[in-house]
Amino acid sequence: MPSVVGLLEQREVAARRRVDGLREEADRIQAELAVAEREWREWAIARSRVGEVLAPVDEPGQGHVQADGTAPAMGQAEEASSAPTAAKSKSQVPVWREGLAWSVLSVDYQRILQALADRARRGQGPLTCQEMAAAFGMDVVPARVEALRSKAKRLVARGWLAEPAPGRFTPAQGAAGPGGGS
Repeated sequence: MPSVVGLLEQREVAARRRVDGLREEADRIQAELAVAEREWREWAIARSRVGEVLAPVDEPGQGHVQADGTAPAMGQAEEASSAPTAAKSKSQVPVWREGLAWSVLSVDYQRILQALADRARRGQGPLTCQEMAAAFGMDVVPARVEALRSKAKRLVARGWLAEPAPGRFTPAQGAAGPGGGS
């Protein structure tokens, strides 16, 4: 018959093995957790930076300020907004109106409009941003596609493009030509 001390020693050895195994597993999980937390922080920073880049800059009607730090008088603000070259910076996209030329837009926006106008003239349907990226000879990677999508959505919001189906873009009805925009 085995002794009581011998039985206790066997159980102690089994318990020690289990504790060692659980410690190894805990160390492995801690290492995985550290990697996952680092990756999560990097994605959070990336999302924040993309949000900053995609945020609209100096939207119309958002309190423009003159050089002396004061808001323009009502007549001055209307004069500035009715000028044919409504966008002072080429990164801004003015709201489309009759007679507004594509030249008020940056080259990137003009390129998008030109590709979609050419496609419409050929009687082809709307384009996705992935198709635009491929047509422009860009790498079809998420960053490039999202940059195009942001520009296309901004053009839709300002009346230059239409989005008949989610993610598919075509020229808006009046803004079909590079010259006068009609």
